[in-house]
Amino acid sequence: MVKLVLGLVLSFLVIRALLRLGRGVLEGAGYRPRPPIKDGVELVRDPVCGTFVVPSKSLGSTSGGSTHYFCSEKCRRDWMTPRG
Repeated sequence: MVKLVLGLVLSFLVIRALLRLGRGVLEGAGYRPRPPIKDGVELVRDPVCGTFVVPSKSLGSTSGGSTHYFCSEKCRRDWMTPRG
């Protein structure tokens, strides 16, 4: 029984060492696994400076039934300031 347990433990360690060796050789040869492809996020354009921003992380302002997104407080202030 002890021989069986020791044999299983030794087999596990040898297999694990070989897998790590193989992974190290592949990385040394320049192989890099591709990262998973993430779904893209739709960007919107700041109407003042033209920067593209993520709507959930930008400053928004609603006027006339439409929402405008801004990259900074300065752009939002410039948009809100009457021109003329």
